[in-house]
Amino acid sequence: MALTKPRIIELLLITTVPVMFLAAQGVPDLWLVVVTTIGGYLSAGGANALNMYIDRDIDALMDRTSQRPLVTGMVSPRECLAFGFALAAISTVWFGLLVNWLSAALSLGALLFYVVVYTMLLKRRTSQNIVWGGIAGCMPVLIGWSAVTNSMSWAAVILFAVIFFWTPPHYWPLSMKVKEDYARVGVPMLPVIASNRVVARQIVVYSWVMVAVSLLLTPLGYTGWFYTVVALATGGFWLWEAHGLQNRAKAGVTGGKLKEMRLFHWSITYVSLLFVAVAVDPFLR
Repeated sequence: MALTKPRIIELLLITTVPVMFLAAQGVPDLWLVVVTTIGGYLSAGGANALNMYIDRDIDALMDRTSQRPLVTGMVSPRECLAFGFALAAISTVWFGLLVNWLSAALSLGALLFYVVVYTMLLKRRTSQNIVWGGIAGCMPVLIGWSAVTNSMSWAAVILFAVIFFWTPPHYWPLSMKVKEDYARVGVPMLPVIASNRVVARQIVVYSWVMVAVSLLLTPLGYTGWFYTVVALATGGFWLWEAHGLQNRAKAGVTGGKLKEMRLFHWSITYVSLLFVAVAVDPFLR
């Protein structure tokens, strides 16, 4: 279970299931929701296990990852690799047979992108790692939509973009908190190679784009008043927190007084509330 990183997968499923309600414009087939959720967990779990196998060298040197199963010796690298490949294969076949092959292809694509592009190519080479690597975390939106419709839609693309622009300002505050960990192992997360002022400015830019993109669903006719109200309220509070972090960074505040984790924790609440609104909105239109 630890190899699958369940706390991370929670966020992926939070974006998958509500999109199925939007795609169905109501309650989707509940059996389809169950099998899509299970398939998504298996696929993401396989990707996370393979990520742990590749990163086992640096995980042993970072405080926040020092208790992972490969580091403690609870699981051997060979066992982890076999487990990851098994979940990848099972999840792909699961999606293909029980959902549809478009969802299977998207699921496998997300897994390969996370393992190969993010973990193997980007993570240790560029500060843009979390920006482009975050594409893998956007894919559950497309999977949820395709599971219901066996097709794509601009609504799914817009929500994909919301998660794309959400990921950096979600993760960078946490990276600011643990940047010594990343610096120790040579991973060039943006807070490692740039000042807090630069990072905070980037967070604000991405935050504004994210909120603007989230509001596109309504004028394009995919959502109504309820989603719009929630998007404006939660997005407005996000921007308040993002600008607050920027002001503290500009003032040279460091340590606990920077309060960067306030935005990190709010980012999880934000995406949860926004996607709950995605699911509820069809019933109020």
